[in-house]
Amino acid sequence: MALSRFGQVFGRWKGAVIGMIHVKALPGTPLNQYGVDQLVEMACTEAQIYKEAHVDGVLVENMFDVPYVKRSSLGPEVVACMTKVCCEVRRIIPRSVPCGVQILAGGNQEALAVSKACGLQFIRAECFVFSHVADEGLMDGCAGSLLRYRRTIGAEDVLVFVDIKKKHSAHAITSDVDIVATAEAAKFFLANGVVITGSATGQEADHNQLHDVASNVDIPVLIGSGVTKENVHKFVDANGLIVGSHFKTDGKWTGKVEYDRVRSFTDLVKQLRGE
Repeated sequence: MALSRFGQVFGRWKGAVIGMIHVKALPGTPLNQYGVDQLVEMACTEAQIYKEAHVDGVLVENMFDVPYVKRSSLGPEVVACMTKVCCEVRRIIPRSVPCGVQILAGGNQEALAVSKACGLQFIRAECFVFSHVADEGLMDGCAGSLLRYRRTIGAEDVLVFVDIKKKHSAHAITSDVDIVATAEAAKFFLANGVVITGSATGQEADHNQLHDVASNVDIPVLIGSGVTKENVHKFVDANGLIVGSHFKTDGKWTGKVEYDRVRSFTDLVKQLRGE
C-alpha cells in the first residue's frame, strides 16, 4: 500500500528527485535578516529553477533557523511564515509535481498543518519511532500523536516520510535496534516511507543500509543526504532522492540553487532510470 501511494503521488516508483528549498532564517531566529516578502521571493526563485530543471518533487525546510528549538518552543510566527512561503512555492510548481515541508526541529504536527493549508502532498518528520538525542536535546517518538492529529485535521492524503537513525543525532539509547528493525517499527506505526541519511547534512548515506532496508521492509525508502552526481548510481534504486547541498553553489547547503547543477543531475538520473 505504501509503495503504491508513493508511485501515485510521484508518478514513478524509484529514483524520484526531490529538490530542497532551504528558506532563509525566519523572523525571530538569530540569523534573520530579511522580511517575510523577501523570504518568499528567494524561495520562489529556487522553486522556479526546480520547475525549469524538471525535478520530481520539492521539499521546503527552515534550515537556516539555527540554533533549532524543539517543538514545544516553536513560535506561531514559524508556522505563519512557512505557510506563506509554501503556498507561494506551491503556486509555482506544477500540480503534477508534489511538494512537501519539514519544520525544524520536530515540528511535525506544524508541518501537517502547513501542508493542509497549502495543498502539499508530503512532510518529512523527525523522531517518528523510538527516541534519540539530537542537537536540540532528547527527542521522543511521535507517531501516535502525529497520525491522530493528521486524521483530526483531515490531512490523511498527506504522506509522512520519516527519518530513521537521523543525522545530527546520537543513537546510543537505541544501539540494540538496527536500522532494519527501526524501519520495520516505522512501517508498523504506519509511516508512508523512511528516510536514510549520513551522519550530517551533505554527508553520504550508507548504500548498504539502503539495500538492507529495501530488501527487508516493504515500504518506500528515500535517501536524505549526500547524494551527488558522482555517487547517485549507488542510490538511484531508492524510491526518492532528497537533494539539497549538491544543487547549491560549491555543493554547500548555504549556497544558492544553481540551474545547471540541478539540470545536469536530473538528466543523469533520467539516464540511470532508463528514460
